[in-house]
Amino acid sequence: MRLISICPSNTELVAYLGLTDQLVGVDDFSDWPTSVQDLPKLGPDLSIDMDALESLKPDLVLASLSVPGMEKNIEALQERKIPHLVFNANSLEEIAEDLHTLGIACDVEKRSNEISKSYLYCIEQLRNIAQTITIKPTLYWEWWPNPIFTPGKTNWLTEISEIAGGRNIFQDVELASVQTDWSDIIKRNPDYIFMAWVGVAYERIKPAHLLKRPNALELLAVKKNQLHVMEEWLYCRPSPRLLEGALKLAQLLHPESYRHIELPHFLKQ
Repeated sequence: MRLISICPSNTELVAYLGLTDQLVGVDDFSDWPTSVQDLPKLGPDLSIDMDALESLKPDLVLASLSVPGMEKNIEALQERKIPHLVFNANSLEEIAEDLHTLGIACDVEKRSNEISKSYLYCIEQLRNIAQTITIKPTLYWEWWPNPIFTPGKTNWLTEISEIAGGRNIFQDVELASVQTDWSDIIKRNPDYIFMAWVGVAYERIKPAHLLKRPNALELLAVKKNQLHVMEEWLYCRPSPRLLEGALKLAQLLHPESYRHIELPHFLKQ
């Protein structure tokens, strides 16, 4: 098949199913695996060049609704009658379902089943350890700084926080993505702060940006030197790669409890 992915997380799904050689084009932000960087780039995931996409004559386009604004890509694909799948996972389990859906569509259902099983087993291992941890620190995840966006209850980062032995301070808000303000963060006073700004290069995210805010130096996380810049690609993309992020987080929060856990074999490629 001639596949096109217009979202980094979808490109990663393709890679885990061993289908990278079938990709003929990707969005500008797809950067893993490195082999996709030589493929035709079709623009940022919020503004795909549909003429260029159509010229590649895809058999299937893998679209997404993981970020607000992607809807116009779906509408354009529908208008042009281009075959496509739309993924919109918010939970870790839904990512396994996406793997299965893509596996069926690309006739690699057996491999998708094997990977999904291994992926879900690793999640269960992490969850079982988390249930034995009595003191769970509170975590604040910052997705975007101005206005402030952070994951809520129905987002995978709340699950990742839980299976890593922590607690997302916004797990009480029944949304996948929450717009809030700095005064609310000060009020909730987390034990840890994790900065992972979507679409911003890792090296450009500096703790100094956050520390300039009012009363930032009074936060528990800052006083304890528990302010961290995290890799966007390990925490902000709905793909199995989130398990890498989950284990890294778990070993940061509770190094002894999680030190024997290993990632599934398919994630070590």
